[in-house]
Amino acid sequence: MSATPAAADAVPVHVVAAALIDADGRVLLAQRPEGKHLAGYWEFPGGKVESGETPVQALQREILEEIGVRVASAESLIRIPWRYATKRILLDVYRVRAFEGVPHPCEGQPLKWVPATALDPNEMPAADHPVIHALALPQRYLITPQPGADEVDFLAHLDAALERGVRLVQLRDKHSDDAMLRRRATACLNRVRAAGGQLLINSRSDLVDELDLDGVHVSAAQLAQLRERPVSARRWFAASCHTAEELALAQSLGADFAVLGSVATSASHPGQTALGWDAFAALCDEATLPVYALGGMTQRDLAPALAAGAQGIAGISAFW
Repeated sequence: MSATPAAADAVPVHVVAAALIDADGRVLLAQRPEGKHLAGYWEFPGGKVESGETPVQALQREILEEIGVRVASAESLIRIPWRYATKRILLDVYRVRAFEGVPHPCEGQPLKWVPATALDPNEMPAADHPVIHALALPQRYLITPQPGADEVDFLAHLDAALERGVRLVQLRDKHSDDAMLRRRATACLNRVRAAGGQLLINSRSDLVDELDLDGVHVSAAQLAQLRERPVSARRWFAASCHTAEELALAQSLGADFAVLGSVATSASHPGQTALGWDAFAALCDEATLPVYALGGMTQRDLAPALAAGAQGIAGISAFW
């Protein structure tokens, strides 16, 4: 949603919200009351950060005042800078699994629990749509290496990654013929789905519906050639980005998430200049979609990636 110049120049209102999750994996939503902006929409409960408060202190206060529960611990999920016609907000969303008490409407607002997989973006403000995606995405994103001639070995490596807990996989196969690619994608899909995961394919959006894959991942070069979203809203659309301009383009085309790098030097792109964590964090701060850190990542980089505002880490060698 584009901003007016006045909105663009204004200091953003810092808003915190809780994705409160119960033992059954349901998320609590509150309905915005009549007379307020976006009345009738369902949203994650929360409110404004007051002067002198940290975001977590504001979250604890707002959730206690609004739905009568005490937040025991909160994990940063995603920060979204959002522009409306007359104001800017910074939506700071936390995942809350540990809380004390039973949620109830302290301010008379309707509440409902919704399975995380059934959150309907049509019922929720646009600023909350990236939160829906962030809740659905894991912290680790495996990109496969180019498959070699040994298909058994390739699939054994995939099985091992799935056994280690990987649940989001991109099949990156740029050299196989179409028949081989279809067979390999189907074999990978069967394994990933059996593990409860999701499989994206690199570049080939034409195969997503045909093979019932979970989405497509495009390169920055492919992204620049697109004029519209290449797959339906029920499939993942992901993009590789390296700059603020590419992230903005991905957002304008409706990408659901991006990978951004290289954060560090990597074996697959030895000549590429590394962003470093500070530059990565600055780009994440301006993004309105979940972003994975890419480039030279290892399992030890997950914590600094999350601290820098990432959804998690993506890579080949870290998981393969």
